[in-house]
This record gives sequence, structure tokens and C-alpha cells, in this order.
Amino acid sequence: QVQFVESGGGLVQPGGSLRLSCAGSGFTLNSFAVGWFRQAPGKEREEVSCLSNSDGGIYYAGSVKGRFTISRDNAKQLVYLELNSLKPEDTAVYYCLAGHSPDDRPCEISPVGPWGQGTQVTVSS
Repeated sequence: QVQFVESGGGLVQPGGSLRLSCAGSGFTLNSFAVGWFRQAPGKEREEVSCLSNSDGGIYYAGSVKGRFTISRDNAKQLVYLELNSLKPEDTAVYYCLAGHSPDDRPCEISPVGPWGQGTQVTVSS
């Protein structure tokens, strides 16, 4: 059974940092692209950052470029998202996903399983 379990969210002040983790199970992570997505209240889910299975393709949304970093540890079946210089507009539930995608469009993921519960990130003073 494929499962994604996100963790690491929390309440942080503007300018602060967090490290999100995503544990994947029921599939072999190194065979797939991975991505982080987020959904703010009243808004649609959006792409944040994605990484192809070959690490040859990487995408960051313009709003997070230079502040967020995606990485993966295939041996541990983990995907990370480092969030720095956080802003109130980064407040959202963050989700991860894995699946097949074109190297040049890593966020166009055909997922191997359903969305997880996500982890809440709240940026507020």
C-alpha cells in the first residue's frame, strides 16, 4: 500500500526556517520523481518544488526560488524541503508526492499513490 507521510511543519515567525520531511512507503523512491505541493486556505493546491528521479530536472515556483531547497534520500525513502526566509504567504498545508514525470517537467507527476495528510506550516508573528 503506497503511503506518503509528511512531517516537520509548525508555527514560525517571518524570516524563520523549517525542514519538512516526507516518508514514502509501498514503492521504491529512486524510481520516481518527487514533488512538494501546498494548499493555502481558500486556494487551490499549487506546485512548490519538484525533482526528477534522475535529479536531472528540478523546478521551483517563482515565489519560493532562492528560499526553499528540495532534496531526497533514496536509501531512506525520504524527501525533504528546506524552507528559509519564510513569509506569511508561505502559510499552507504542505504535501509530497512521487510518481513518473518528464525530466523537463518534473512537477507533472502521475502519482504512485494518494495524497497524504500533509503538514501545516504557519508563518506569523
